[in-house]
Amino acid sequence: MATRLGLSLPQTRQYAVGRDVPAVARAAEDIGYESLWVFERILYPEPATQGLYGVPDLPWPDHYRSVADPLVTLTLAAAATERAELGTSVLVAPLHVPFQLARTLASLDAASGGRVVAGLGTGWSHDEYAAASVAPFERRGKVLDELIDVCHAVWGPDPVSYEGELTRIAPSVVGPKPARPVPILLPAGGPRALRRLVDRADGWMPVAGGAQALAEQWATVRQAAAERGRERPVRSVLRANARYSAKAYDGPDRAPFRGDVAQIVDDLAAHAAVGVDEIIVELAASTRDAQELKDVAGQLYEAARAAGV
Repeated sequence: MATRLGLSLPQTRQYAVGRDVPAVARAAEDIGYESLWVFERILYPEPATQGLYGVPDLPWPDHYRSVADPLVTLTLAAAATERAELGTSVLVAPLHVPFQLARTLASLDAASGGRVVAGLGTGWSHDEYAAASVAPFERRGKVLDELIDVCHAVWGPDPVSYEGELTRIAPSVVGPKPARPVPILLPAGGPRALRRLVDRADGWMPVAGGAQALAEQWATVRQAAAERGRERPVRSVLRANARYSAKAYDGPDRAPFRGDVAQIVDDLAAHAAVGVDEIIVELAASTRDAQELKDVAGQLYEAARAAGV
């Protein structure tokens, strides 16, 4: 069975979001991509108080200077498409008020006919946490747990009620409800996150860093699921942050998903062989405009399917 392929939508500053998101979403669905994805960055501190991912002195990429709101972007895509799933990879959940985020995801799912996938993470930027003013960075795991609980409550039957540290919902009617249970996907970067994934989420959302590393991580997730008695399967959606170039990258230090279409397809094939259900290809950060993004996405999809991905 072929691996599902998804495409990230254009959110960064080289794109005209109102025009380019619907156009790319329609084109991707017509090409055959089964899903469309967004990511979240809410600011670009100057000077940065942390390096990228919290790594000292690692610079933030320039395309983080302007990133369109992920849920606005997905709403534009929802209105322009009919079949493709609409996913977040990922929302930094603790930057959001839990009740409001649960309602927004439910409304988008209802409006799109049951196509939303909620990829949630805890993030790493202290500046983003300070700007959002929802909870301190040190509470990020507990906030994510509460947000998952609030989502399940809000998406469930009325009357909805909940009592948590951030959220208190008196018995209430809360609508609209999602068209179906919205899948929740989580990364798993440590033992506590892995337990949360296995016990509380529908699927796993790693970032590609090489096929061998992915195989080892996937084995760890499946082992944890077996040890904790999970019976339902763990959905697996891999994010591949591609650095596309028109010419092949010929250096000996080529990172996965760096290079031309043929090289990226080789990497897709290697990672798909691990057995993940779906791979999201992020091309928008390294294409010049919407037309190039659509052209490269079409070439990549055709080549990937021809290669058996």
